[in-house]
Amino acid sequence: MNRKRFVLPLCLSCAIGLCGCGAVEFDLPYTIAQSNSSFDFDIIKNENRYGSFASTLAVVSGDTIASSLSLDGDTFDDSVIGSAIMVDVDGHEPLFSKSAFERMYPASMTKVMTAIVALEEGNLQQVLEAGEDVVVTESDVQSAKIQSGDQMTLDQALHILLIYSANDAATLIADGISGSVEAFADKMNEKARELGATNTHFVNPNGLHDEDHYTTAYDMYLIFNEAVKNDTIREIISTYKYSTVWKNAQGEDVSYECKNTNGYMNGRYLPPKNLNIVGGKTGTTLIAGSCLVLLSEDKSGKPYISCIMRGRGVDNLYKKMTEMLESVG
Repeated sequence: MNRKRFVLPLCLSCAIGLCGCGAVEFDLPYTIAQSNSSFDFDIIKNENRYGSFASTLAVVSGDTIASSLSLDGDTFDDSVIGSAIMVDVDGHEPLFSKSAFERMYPASMTKVMTAIVALEEGNLQQVLEAGEDVVVTESDVQSAKIQSGDQMTLDQALHILLIYSANDAATLIADGISGSVEAFADKMNEKARELGATNTHFVNPNGLHDEDHYTTAYDMYLIFNEAVKNDTIREIISTYKYSTVWKNAQGEDVSYECKNTNGYMNGRYLPPKNLNIVGGKTGTTLIAGSCLVLLSEDKSGKPYISCIMRGRGVDNLYKKMTEMLESVG
């Protein structure tokens, strides 16, 4: 795995003392270059076991296809997709993984982390006002055409962010929550480290291309797994169409309506027959390719998280995502 190096010093003297095992201190340097993931880390001392902080997360050690899947992994080669992962959320089991630790560009899947940080740092009724840097002038960049001086609540901005993937909504949120894109990106990176997404680095809240803005399929699982614990995010990503009204700089109403960019939600692609698509987040740039992270559920309500990065075209992305999901049971 190509990951950043860090040191995880663990001093367990207090914990061991409480267990009646004596005052023993451990100092354990750890590098991500080691074969064992930080998520595998456990200590056994005098029959006392100290579990890893990721005991409720799926641990991936390499390319995997669960024996329960009816899936031909050979068809998921680099000519079709760059990386992929599918996880049984409740069972904390990786069902499928391909190049899950390879750094790739997330494009607008970035906005999942934007939403997480926004909801932790702000409140839904908070009013955000657009500055000049919010305005998108490029014709090929997804935007809600928010103008300088426009005002809307964080709730409205989050709907536009996650449903329509508007890049100007991402900047509006970043400025309104943290005062600048740079300060907000710092909070995104802090949250990534907190979630264990150590192979991730953000420089903006929207995912527009930057060489220093990257993640992995596994880290996207970690990030999305955190996101869908929030009822507001789950509600938004499951919404097909959204209509709202905000105020412009002159105090006039601006009516706005958008549809979900998720191809399963907007009817462009048929969803898998055996699973219900709860929602997800798309991402597309020329360099990142076609990306998608999803939450789906089987008929009993059992949840799965799946992610594909660097799909070679949107048709290939949804074809492979459907194959992956239909292989479950």
